[in-house]
Amino acid sequence: MSANFWNFNSGGTLFGSGSGGGLSGLYGMLSDRSALKNGSYKRLLKSYYGTGQNSDTTATGRKSSSSNVLDKIFEEKRNPKVSKDVQEANANLTSGLSTLKSSVAVLRNDKTYTDTEKGQSAADKVVSAMKDYVADYNKVVTAAKGSTLSNKTAYVANMMSSTAANADKLSEVGVKVNANGTLELNEAKLKEAGISKVQELFSSKDIMSYGSMIASRLQFAGSAASTNSATGSTGSGSTTTASGAASLKADSKTLADDKLYAKVKDKDGNETDKYDVDKIFAAAKSFVSNYNRMFDTAESSSNSGVVANLSHIREKTARNADALKQFGIGVDNKGRLKIDEDTFKNSDMSKVQEFFKDYGSSIATNASLVDYYMTTQANATNGYTSGGAYNVQGNSHYADTV
Repeated sequence: MSANFWNFNSGGTLFGSGSGGGLSGLYGMLSDRSALKNGSYKRLLKSYYGTGQNSDTTATGRKSSSSNVLDKIFEEKRNPKVSKDVQEANANLTSGLSTLKSSVAVLRNDKTYTDTEKGQSAADKVVSAMKDYVADYNKVVTAAKGSTLSNKTAYVANMMSSTAANADKLSEVGVKVNANGTLELNEAKLKEAGISKVQELFSSKDIMSYGSMIASRLQFAGSAASTNSATGSTGSGSTTTASGAASLKADSKTLADDKLYAKVKDKDGNETDKYDVDKIFAAAKSFVSNYNRMFDTAESSSNSGVVANLSHIREKTARNADALKQFGIGVDNKGRLKIDEDTFKNSDMSKVQEFFKDYGSSIATNASLVDYYMTTQANATNGYTSGGAYNVQGNSHYADTV
């Protein structure tokens, strides 16, 4: 695994556009399996090591040295030997994710921030919980560096990206994000910051809090099939289900379309000042249903394109929670939507139209990308063309959107 994959700083991005390289190796790591499967990896190597000869054999009938090198490299890439160190890293990552999930749960629990009857202060409990979190977080990061379980390491990479994005907030409570992605706790600074800042940072009531985002990544990292990026094997079978993303895209466009809000005509064909509220509500109800269905099925994906676009959708919804609430659309602690028919139908439809023209169009864009990555993951993660050349368009399609 490339060292650049794990060289981390707050300036890095998911695909390494930051000055520090970020998580630039993630894209390549996810590409390996499909590239091996469709043969483009071998074609790429042939292109690199090619000698310009029309045959793999010399005049004497023996294979050329470049072909021998090529075959050896390809065989090692296709059937690598998993060392004891890698096996240990894989085991440590699996167990570490479970332990870290528990550590986060403690920091997201309101009871952690209250004094106990036995005399233990809330401040002492928070310090202890943060020590456990930092230690368990670092174990996961360290294990992931040597692991070949790509379905899990993809979520660890995303977790590290969320941590880097919250580096300033973490620093306020005495937690430093090191260049290698690990955390370092300043206990004195933590005590000085106070427990309220820690509670806010790990709030379970805010779906966009740092703690909520980390908990989400850990949930799916722990449940993801143990795909070995070195061998391509999985610890359990996987099934492909409709993500709801394509339907959400259609619903979003419908709610953003002026045609939905055409005024009702009377029996003589004259336009009235009334909307077809039942029709608009049906579109909104379908939007809510497919929004939830998309998250229920797509959140378990380890494809970084899916994960990133779901994150963008979740953020947009969180920012617009108050506006949605006015129309009877609520957001629960898990980020799922629910709609109240009476409240929606009694809303000002002109305001509904104005709101969804922006919000709906924006959601449609990301839902379209979720559908794209869910249905074409092999192509989306493959950076090589059939001729062995690097597919620049495959990268820019994602980067330009998010």
